[in-house]
Amino acid sequence: MRSGLKAHLFEQDDPARIAASLKRSAEHSHQRKGTPFPSAMSMLTFCINRAGDNLSAERKQVLNAAKDELRQQFGRKPA
Repeated sequence: MRSGLKAHLFEQDDPARIAASLKRSAEHSHQRKGTPFPSAMSMLTFCINRAGDNLSAERKQVLNAAKDELRQQFGRKPA
């Protein structure tokens, strides 16, 4: 069975929706090695790093805002 990530998730403009989808996916995954928070953050960081210089400033801003939103949804303090 495939992961719970929706297609084109990282193309969305709402950081809260991106974070919520990553959180849901990480919490329901049976393949992760750690806890849901680092797993979800890792997926988001991987996306940002994989895109590299091809990521527009606007898209990078949305994805970095999704990191802050993810921290908030997991009850962690923003960095």
